[in-house]
Amino acid sequence: MKIGSEAHKKLFCHSFLDSYREYEPEHLPWPDLDQEARARLQSIPFWGIAIDTEHEAGTMLAAYAETISDPLLQTAIALQAKEEARHCRLIQTLVRHYDIAVPERPLYDVPANLHQTFVNFGYMECIDSFLAFGMFRLGCQSGFVPTSLTDLFEPLLDEEARHIVFFVNAIAYLQIQQGRRFKLWRDTYALLRYGRSILRQINDIRRSGNREGGFTATGISAISFEVTPVQFLATCLAENRQRMSQFDPRLLQPQFLPQTGAAVYRLLELFSASNDKRESPPTLRDEAKTDLP
Repeated sequence: MKIGSEAHKKLFCHSFLDSYREYEPEHLPWPDLDQEARARLQSIPFWGIAIDTEHEAGTMLAAYAETISDPLLQTAIALQAKEEARHCRLIQTLVRHYDIAVPERPLYDVPANLHQTFVNFGYMECIDSFLAFGMFRLGCQSGFVPTSLTDLFEPLLDEEARHIVFFVNAIAYLQIQQGRRFKLWRDTYALLRYGRSILRQINDIRRSGNREGGFTATGISAISFEVTPVQFLATCLAENRQRMSQFDPRLLQPQFLPQTGAAVYRLLELFSASNDKRESPPTLRDEAKTDLP
């Protein structure tokens, strides 16, 4: 199948539309939590930022969909807007149910350049999702958040995976339709956009100490269980691989973060192995490596 063709557009749009799941956050079986679990939820600083992020995404995407002339592409982007708005309602329902204080935030003004905002949002979401996949799994494994609650957020993570696969296919399709057919040009453009998004994440992490950073950056700073960089990257890579395996192999998938993460992971493993050799005699590894890059 040729990327940028009509067949490609139908595949990535229908794959997105056909995998939609209907649910209402207000009707989910929210579990009763003991005082300790409730206190842990209340201590997480990113709920207000998460509500803002999802609300802004839903509002922006709904407005952007209205500018799209292609009926199928418009329908798919409108559905993503609906899902982002539902993510906002999901988190709002959680904070109400568990009495989590969320500060008032400024109103969101829809930007004038909706296409560029869509592009910037899409690349940032690719980064956020890769990190969030790992954070979510580590939170589940640590018991920091009860399983009865994390089960309710699995659909949100699945939808984020659907969003980023839809985005990278949509942006490639739109670029080719605009005459930008050379893959090298598209790859360079993506690399620059990822670079800008990473710089923004770094700035967000620097600001996360005063709780003014972005959603994922604040989430990383809030992790209260012990995890090494190697463990975190290994978890992100394994989770990303598992979630991406559910998609049609003919579709494009986000590659920058998985490939960069795998390279950094191997360097950290090499550095760790080198230190082990200097500090102690060789021993058998305790961990199986079958699920790691």
